[in-house]
Amino acid sequence: MPAAYDTYDYPQYWENREYEHQSEIIAIKSLLERIHKIETILDIGSGYSRLTPTYLFRAKKIILTDPSSCLLKIAREKYKDNRKIKFVQSKVENLDKKIKTHSIDLVVMVRVVHHLEDSEKALQIISKLLKPNGYLLLEFPNKGHFKATMKEFFVGNFTFPLDIFPKDLRSKKAIKNKTLPFINYHPDIVVHKLKDYGFRVLEKRSVSNIRFQGLKNTISLPALLSLEKYLQKPFSYINFGPSIFLLAQKRG
Repeated sequence: MPAAYDTYDYPQYWENREYEHQSEIIAIKSLLERIHKIETILDIGSGYSRLTPTYLFRAKKIILTDPSSCLLKIAREKYKDNRKIKFVQSKVENLDKKIKTHSIDLVVMVRVVHHLEDSEKALQIISKLLKPNGYLLLEFPNKGHFKATMKEFFVGNFTFPLDIFPKDLRSKKAIKNKTLPFINYHPDIVVHKLKDYGFRVLEKRSVSNIRFQGLKNTISLPALLSLEKYLQKPFSYINFGPSIFLLAQKRG
């Protein structure tokens, strides 16, 4: 059975999103600076290896996983001569059957959790695969980002910031047709769940903080990224951006 992204041109999706792409790279590089030594990295939902160059130099072994054979084929072609990279076609729910328990130093999971029916099961599997004191670099869409909050306030929903429950952005028809979930999360809930599964959060980053088309059209990309780099940490305290990055460590 083909994966959802087998029939979707994901590389093309990123062609006009250089600001968002570079913003994520800024966050990942900053968070990686907090990890001293990495032997093995597991990238869950790596796709066509968009983010692989960001962490490639940090580990002796890289495992790229994705349910899409089409996206992994692009990644394989790109890194066909790199012997330290291994490819595993799998959903996150099956990874514990394909990867050795307690063998991973760092799990990277970016733009994945919003598509999962059971995010808690994913955390359970990640905890199982990580070594004691291993790390998780996790991204998720922020339900209460600034633009969403202003939109809710505009229609009179002043209690929106207190609503901590996940929100599926699919239409009723899409849910009925069982398309991929698209779930936004409240950051406090994600942090709480990480603690439940034996993690402690080391750092949080608010990412893509200037994702406003008007600003993107008028300010140069280097200027936007310079401002983005400056804003990511302070804006994380108010959960400003549409995307949140967390670095968490599994308790030993």
